[in-house]
Amino acid sequence: MRKTLFKWHSAMALIAILPLAVMSVTGSMLVFKFEIDSLLLPKQATLTYQDQGVQRQPMKVLVNYVADTHPNYEIGSWEIFDDGYEADRVYLLKHGTDTWFKTYLDPYAGKMLSEPVGIHSDFTDFILHLHYTLLLDDVSKTFPHMGVVIGLAVAILFTLLGVSGLVIYRRFWRRFFSFRRQAPRLVMMSDLHKVIGIWSAPVLLALGITGVYFNAVEYYHEAFEHQEDEHHIVSHAMFNHSLDFDAMMTQSHRAVNELKPTYWLFPFEPEQTNITIFGSVADANPFISNYAATVSFDAQSGIQTFAYDIRTASTVDRVIDSFRKLHFGHFAGLTSKIIWCIMGLAPVLLGFTGLYLWWQRKRKKHKSKKNRQLALS
Repeated sequence: MRKTLFKWHSAMALIAILPLAVMSVTGSMLVFKFEIDSLLLPKQATLTYQDQGVQRQPMKVLVNYVADTHPNYEIGSWEIFDDGYEADRVYLLKHGTDTWFKTYLDPYAGKMLSEPVGIHSDFTDFILHLHYTLLLDDVSKTFPHMGVVIGLAVAILFTLLGVSGLVIYRRFWRRFFSFRRQAPRLVMMSDLHKVIGIWSAPVLLALGITGVYFNAVEYYHEAFEHQEDEHHIVSHAMFNHSLDFDAMMTQSHRAVNELKPTYWLFPFEPEQTNITIFGSVADANPFISNYAATVSFDAQSGIQTFAYDIRTASTVDRVIDSFRKLHFGHFAGLTSKIIWCIMGLAPVLLGFTGLYLWWQRKRKKHKSKKNRQLALS
């Protein structure tokens, strides 16, 4: 049984090694996505209002300012921040297309910080796109979601590799500090492979399971809920610009106690009739996401139509909500981000050491076979 599992473990690793290496490196970079943005785009991604006590301008003023500044675009969604340091990110759809663009906004001064660019144009956005599609989506007209499907398959293999590795070395607790530095290279590589796998297993399993979920949801949404040939071509606003967005914000606080708005989703397709405010809420769960609560309003009248609070949701919903912070390591400040960044690179080292061990085994078998043939001749 153990020998068979070992063969399967090796086969899965060989199949997944290249895409997994790409996902590993890009994923570790994305843990510090905003920090990288702040270095590469300091005048767009960051602000200088920390500890100054300044207030964001009214949401109604900001919405209409963005609309007036970009008359050939419509607002699709909006990430909002109120820490005086991180700029708002507004996502727009260009008239006559179904193409998304991204721009930065200073919500305190009420001014745009950048022109709209494609949502994969900035460096970290490109890295994000590479991470979950491997740049293979839309390469084939007959298989437009190939990248997401391959990502899903790799995430499944990644999870199975983690589980099978722990089963193969089921007495792993005996090897936590087992690394023979003075041993032959093959033994040293074997020890290194085991030690890296043991120490990184909890993080890698969390990354694998959450990665399976996110890729599966993305594929289901694109392939079944929203087929490619049904994308709506944007030509006009699909919500009432004269609504009191600040009153909606106030109402969202009443509907969900302690809600802190983080994201606005505006309708951009005919079947969408609501404006939805997403937000975080205070909870003992350290993994609760920044989208744990939602309050929706009719896009024309502004009347509240729906409210959802993760704190009253089922256990399954609460676990799924935790996946976002578990995947990116954003649950314990800088400490968890550093751990996730380092452990996220473990598959690269595991792939290198595993490939070396596999090659040495193949070489040894080939040499033994050759020696037997010589002995028989």
